[in-house]
Amino acid sequence: MRTYWCELAWLGGERAARGLTVEVADGRILSINRNPEGPPAGAQRLDGLTIPGLANAHSHAFQRALRGRTQAGRGDFWTWREAMYGLAARIDPELYFALARATFAEMALAGVTCVGEFHYLHHGPGGVPYEDPNEVGKALIEAARGAGIRITLLDACYLHGGIGEEPNHIQRQFSDGDAERWAARVSQLSDGPGTLIGAAIHSVRAVDPDSAARVAAWAGGRPLHAHVSEQPAENDACRAAYGRTPTEVLADAGATRPAFTAVHATHLSQEDVALLGVSPATCCFCPTSERDLADGIGPATELRRAGASLALGSDSQAVIDLFEEARAVELDERLATGERGRHTVHDLLQAATVNGHACLGWHDAGRIEEGAIADLVTIGLDSPRLAGAVAENAIQSLLFAATASDVRHVIAAGREIVRGGAHTELDVTAELAGAIAAAWR
Repeated sequence: MRTYWCELAWLGGERAARGLTVEVADGRILSINRNPEGPPAGAQRLDGLTIPGLANAHSHAFQRALRGRTQAGRGDFWTWREAMYGLAARIDPELYFALARATFAEMALAGVTCVGEFHYLHHGPGGVPYEDPNEVGKALIEAARGAGIRITLLDACYLHGGIGEEPNHIQRQFSDGDAERWAARVSQLSDGPGTLIGAAIHSVRAVDPDSAARVAAWAGGRPLHAHVSEQPAENDACRAAYGRTPTEVLADAGATRPAFTAVHATHLSQEDVALLGVSPATCCFCPTSERDLADGIGPATELRRAGASLALGSDSQAVIDLFEEARAVELDERLATGERGRHTVHDLLQAATVNGHACLGWHDAGRIEEGAIADLVTIGLDSPRLAGAVAENAIQSLLFAATASDVRHVIAAGREIVRGGAHTELDVTAELAGAIAAAWR
């Protein structure tokens, strides 16, 4: 058993609690006690503000190698996609493992204790399966384990190059040919320590309605995610082909349910918002990627008011900083509406913690409470960004000023993976540099 004393801790609401003693055993929180006068004997001090582990609900780990190579210059989502395809063609299982482990370790440094890896890079060149058809998925699972974080592998069905189109030579690496073969392959994967297997419908562009229904049936109560209405062109093509919006097509396929997460959900109709709210679904916003790709600003307030939950993701890894993702939900809406305070700090931090974990199937994480998975992330309050933060305003300071660099300690399922701002086992900068260099060699 280990005992930690948190100088300040967030237990929910708008303010932090002072002097919290947390006992951890077998990866879970055994007990919580208030000790505002100071740490009891034998307790490890966690100076600063301690929050639950963050959940990165939407990640494409291999796209970390694009950072700094696609941000400048003119274009849009579709021109960026061509650059992404060029990178995808270079990735093999060994390289993906190295790149993903380093990327997941960067997430750990940012306070992420669980990732939802939206995985569609399944096969080798030309779509030829590896000897083990799940070799890449298993490499991602091992990469997360090596970085010390949990993973929900969201294995994505990807069949078409566009509505009614055959996949091109790059997209064949993503495709199993049909939904039955996708289901047969994914059924060979299994949950394990720190690992859950979920499903994904890549998009209505890549998965036809009948195949989407097959994926939804396979998922059952497991996490089911899909890219939804990221671009107006996606909506236009979907209406032209099916006379329905992407959300309506997915609802007709039986995908929209409490275990469903709509990723991006940027260009929704009012009917779409109502459908996602009544499910109730989760909507995962990735503001740093969405603004990098010029996607737009999604209707987060309307979705939350309709009954949907919000989660957050780093998507293309333009940056890995869940604090930035959280505040961007509020700040982007301020720019679009001229109104402040559409989301409380509690709402935003809940999106980054409990909601994100729940949409990845980890319903016992994202909270500092007895019986929960012992994920503790401590943010130092001694940087110029957070100087002057006290219990009364620490949560506001965290959400609107902190960066990933302010994370000092991370405990994931009772295991310390970040100490003093450094990973306990990996030289993350060196690993990232090596893997990215290899990707472009």
